[in-house]
Amino acid sequence: MEEDSGVTSHTEGLNGVSHECKETEELTNGHSNHRPVINGLTPGHSVKEHANGSSLLKSLPISALKQNGLLQSLATGGEQPKTEEESAEVEQAREEWEALESIQPVVSEESSPTPLISFNEALQHFQTTDLGEVLKNIQPTIRRTGLAAITHFLFGPPRLHRELLEERDLVFAIAQCSLDNSQAVHMRVLQTIYKRLTGSKQDCPRFGTHWENVGFQGTDPATDLRGTGFLGLMHTLYLVMDPETLPLARDIYKLSQHPTQNFPFCVMSINMTRIALHALREEALSKECNRRQQVVGVLNEFYVATFLHLYQLWKSQQKTISDSGFVLKEVELFAKKNPKQMMRRLDVFLRERRSGGAPRASPDPTAQQPSPCLGERGARSEGTRGKEMHFTGVCELTPDMEGEARLI
Repeated sequence: MEEDSGVTSHTEGLNGVSHECKETEELTNGHSNHRPVINGLTPGHSVKEHANGSSLLKSLPISALKQNGLLQSLATGGEQPKTEEESAEVEQAREEWEALESIQPVVSEESSPTPLISFNEALQHFQTTDLGEVLKNIQPTIRRTGLAAITHFLFGPPRLHRELLEERDLVFAIAQCSLDNSQAVHMRVLQTIYKRLTGSKQDCPRFGTHWENVGFQGTDPATDLRGTGFLGLMHTLYLVMDPETLPLARDIYKLSQHPTQNFPFCVMSINMTRIALHALREEALSKECNRRQQVVGVLNEFYVATFLHLYQLWKSQQKTISDSGFVLKEVELFAKKNPKQMMRRLDVFLRERRSGGAPRASPDPTAQQPSPCLGERGARSEGTRGKEMHFTGVCELTPDMEGEARLI
């Protein structure tokens, strides 16, 4: 091979064909112009290339050349004429490749999973939020007049200590707040509940049928929060984020997925929040709140205790969704009359679980028996009524109807 002022190199083509490349040097107006020579051909000098435009080949990516067989043509000497069909394919490949190159991968904050949120962090959000307008609409106690007021004053539960009134009002204010899509904390609470129950690591869409998997009754969880507001989600968050109550939450969730004993988990949880709110408003929890000098902690514990009582009753008595109206009424009446006993049972249940022993199915012998006020016939009629009931959430009861449990 002749020596030239250029440098000769051998490279192996993508299709296994060896190409001989030279660097030729031309002087144009006193400037050096280096051009590679491939198998004796200098790109840009053939008639066909001028016909099709040399800029096309120079700007064409290697991958496009490989896909369209142009490298094979160059490896054989480039003497085969290219048809108009091949040129069209090359042009199409170039446009597609350029379109791909123009797509820049963007890693946004939304692509990373939303971090879980603790109950205390969510509570702090409401403690630092201006709820002045909401506080104007709350009704933290039942308004009694006449003989009912005198009887309650003489024989009723003690009043809540003055220093706890602000904390109590905050609870009722949260119950007046709706789910706000623009609030990051609200969305984190929703995502945390879903992830802790399902074990998912990724965020789920704000709307969709997947919410039915965790016991909401539609594609939008906000529609099930009537009567309890955001407090319904706060209590569910407490249940799934507290290390001691998380196993219980998963046991209840597992029962809610049972083939015959299934029920909507989150809607049932919201009903437990409704019962807890009524107990607080009726001052059934005031004595325990005064003793512990806190409201939120007592209310959380009463909520979990009520849910535990329902879970044990539902499981042991083989209840189904058709029994939901009767069961909820029975649980509410028992819980409001025996708040201290309910919370003591919860404490025993958690202690037995911590010690590794199997918790008893139900600490209360009477809980295993059907309600004495309903015989077999009455229970059957309640079940029939439950089938007609739309189990779609709860509503706040007016003060004069606090003694009744209703679902809408």
